Amino acid sequence: MSLPSWVPLATLLWSMVVPAAHAQAPAPSPLPPEVEAALSRTRLPREALSVLVVDAQGGARQAPRLAHRAQVPMNPASVMKLVTTYAALDQLGPAYTWNTPVYVQGSVQDGSLRGNVYIQGQGDPKLVMERLWLLLRRLQAQGIQVIVGDIVLDRTAFDVPEQDPGSFDNEPLRPYNASPDALLVNYKSQVMTFVPDAAAGLARIQYDPPMAGVQRQASVALAAPGAECGDWRGALKAELSDPARIAFQGVYPSSCGERVWPMAPADPRGFAARAVEGMWRELGGKLTGSVRDGKVPAGLKPAFVATSPALAEVVRDVNKYSNNVMAQQVFLTLALGNKGAAATFEGAREALRRWWQLRFGDADQPVADNGAGLSRDARITAQGLARMLQSAWASPVMPELVSSLPIAGVDGTLRRSQARGAAHLKTGSLRDVMAVAGYVHGASGRRYVLVAMVNHANAGAARPVLDALTDWAARDQ
Repeated sequence: MSLPSWVPLATLLWSMVVPAAHAQAPAPSPLPPEVEAALSRTRLPREALSVLVVDAQGGARQAPRLAHRAQVPMNPASVMKLVTTYAALDQLGPAYTWNTPVYVQGSVQDGSLRGNVYIQGQGDPKLVMERLWLLLRRLQAQGIQVIVGDIVLDRTAFDVPEQDPGSFDNEPLRPYNASPDALLVNYKSQVMTFVPDAAAGLARIQYDPPMAGVQRQASVALAAPGAECGDWRGALKAELSDPARIAFQGVYPSSCGERVWPMAPADPRGFAARAVEGMWRELGGKLTGSVRDGKVPAGLKPAFVATSPALAEVVRDVNKYSNNVMAQQVFLTLALGNKGAAATFEGAREALRRWWQLRFGDADQPVADNGAGLSRDARITAQGLARMLQSAWASPVMPELVSSLPIAGVDGTLRRSQARGAAHLKTGSLRDVMAVAGYVHGASGRRYVLVAMVNHANAGAARPVLDALTDWAARDQ
């Protein structure tokens, strides 16, 4: 994929300078004592860690502050989202938006449309419940209250094979396992909100978005007074395996107060249809036909177009909260360049490969897999990722990328971090993997790129090691 014309010459020049700065592998350096001590306490061998700390501004003659196994390809978990989001910001621009055209076929008379409505998904990562409501309200503004026909969902912009949501970790109802979709509605997830009413002896349940054709239990009994919140989800004894029914056999502790439970439905492929019909009927609309998959007829012009938030806002959600399905939507969007051709994962990987080669050459090419890091096969070196982050620091989209990263001890996935150093870092964790990468703000006022990845059966215990590295990088006086 070629770079757009708006990319400044300075950025292109930097892309040629940065590879030169890493033409030779950084010489290994001893780990700081506090990092060695943290490794020892967590029973992690030095060989489990790959780390590189370099000045964010780079420079051909500037040696790294710390380099340890920086050339070894490692599984980065969700840190791979940095590659996807920077590539998207760099190629598409931070103001890029996704369009969802809506087509009306037939005539409207006395509030009734005799024909079909077509909603054409084009990869919008943030077609959440509120925006679906607005889209359908705009449809009603066309004078339509009754559809004497079907609502047809066109999802052909993505060619993604059906995925078993439980194949990765046998957790099919976890929202992080949702698969991408050209018409991704509410992240393919439903949120159940439990609101206790002590006087009535029950907790009311609100379901968002409303789902057509699903029997939903309206309330659940409260636990005995004084019951601790604890494992409140387990206490509910939810029955969620039936796509047409949600039920609970347990109780809800009133000491929990109001709680939310996001879940992926048992029928992910049918989620969009159920959500669209449910929202349409909730708005008072009527439908004589069904909501089904199909394709927009050739030559039909859209009645209106729903536009997504800008890519910069989407990237913030992806990185701050490590949203997997949004990252995959962005990744697949990289392959939407050819008109008429559906985006595929293979196409997205090829687009990323070409971008990386143009920017950084053939060295340290990442193995992106699905672009989200929710993968056992994804690989990147600390050296390659640090090189990319140095390039990002010098690019026009640096503010958008850096502001999308969690701040240590403040927000996002780093809200509970124990690191005392100031840093913007993307986190990643899987079974046998823990990683951070981003920017550390030194006490001297200098900025550093930090990349640290742990691949080991005991990687879940590596948080103190990564915190120690962050604090060490920040203490540069």
